[in-house]
Amino acid sequence: MRIRAAVLEEFGSPLQVQEVDLAEPRAGEVLVRLAACGVCHTDLYTASGADPSGYAPTVLGHEGAGRVETVGEGVSSVRPGDHVLTLFSPQCRECDHCRDERTNLCLAIREQQNKGFLPDGTTRLSRAGEPIRHFMGTSTFAEYAVLPEIALAKISPEAPSTEACVFACGLSTGIGAALNTAKVQPGATCAVFGTGLVGLGAVAGCRLAGAERVIAVDLSPERLELARGQGATDVLTAGPTTVDEILEATDGFGADYTFEATGRVDVMRQAVETARMGWGLATVCGVLERVRRSVSSPATSSQVAASPVRPSEASRAVTRCPSSSTAGWQASSTSLR
Repeated sequence: MRIRAAVLEEFGSPLQVQEVDLAEPRAGEVLVRLAACGVCHTDLYTASGADPSGYAPTVLGHEGAGRVETVGEGVSSVRPGDHVLTLFSPQCRECDHCRDERTNLCLAIREQQNKGFLPDGTTRLSRAGEPIRHFMGTSTFAEYAVLPEIALAKISPEAPSTEACVFACGLSTGIGAALNTAKVQPGATCAVFGTGLVGLGAVAGCRLAGAERVIAVDLSPERLELARGQGATDVLTAGPTTVDEILEATDGFGADYTFEATGRVDVMRQAVETARMGWGLATVCGVLERVRRSVSSPATSSQVAASPVRPSEASRAVTRCPSSSTAGWQASSTSLR
C-alpha cells in the first residue's frame, strides 16, 4: 500500500514528507493506522547525525497511538479495531529480561531492531523497490506502520490518542523513574529538575507514590504551571541558586528523592547536591550528549556503577539506570554500587 511518511533522507536535513510503499504484515506482525505521534528528543538526536548508531534513509518516530487495521498469521493479542500504543521496547514475556523483575529491556528482537529491520531481518517500508529502514522498530512518523505483535500495547478506546501516545516513551520514563527505579515512599519530599515530558512524568509519579512535597525546577514559567497540574507543590525558576533554595526549603537537609530530566551535567550535579544526606536518592533520567543512547526501557531499572561526585560528596553514590528514551544515573547517599 502507498502511505505518506516523514523520511529522514540524510542527517542534518529536514524530514521530507513523501509517499512510500508499506508491505502487508507478515506472520506475527500487525498493521496499525496511526492517529497521533509524539516527538521525542531521541528523534531529533538521530536526525542530527550525532547518534553513532543512526542510519538513513529511515522513517523516524516511536511515540505512536492508533488502531489495528489488519493482523498477520498467528497474532492473538490484538485484533482489528483495537486501540494500541507502539512499543520501541517490546515485551515478549519469555526472554531473561522479561522474566526478571529488575528490568523489562526485552531481548527478543533487539539485534534486528537496532539495525533498522523487523524481526525477520527485512523491512516493510520501501521506495521504488529500495528498502527504507525502520526506526526503533516503530517508524511512527507516518500514516500507517507495521510492527511486531509484541511491540504493541492495547489501550482503552476512550483514551485520546493525542494524549495517550506520550505513554509510549517520555511520560512512562518519568513515571517509571519515580515508581519503579527510585521507588518513592509515601510522605517523601521530592525535587524534579526539568519539567518537559519526562520531568512531568516524574512529578506525576511522585504524586502517585504519595509524596507529600514535590518541588519542580525549570526555566519556563509555562512548564512550571504544567508541573503544578501534575502534582507539584512548589515551583522554582532554575538558576545558580537552585541548590541553596532547595536546601533552604528543606531545612538544610535536601530532598529524599531528586530527579534530573534535562541531560545537562550542571543540573545532574544539582540533583546530587540536593539529595538528602544519609538516604537521599538522585535519579538521572537525562543523558549526556556524548553518551546518549536510544536503548532503554519504559518504567524499569537496570544498574551499572559510575561515580562523578566530588570527595565532599563521598556519601553519595551514582549508578546508571535506563528508563525509556533516555538512560541515566541513579545517585544514592549510602554506598557506591
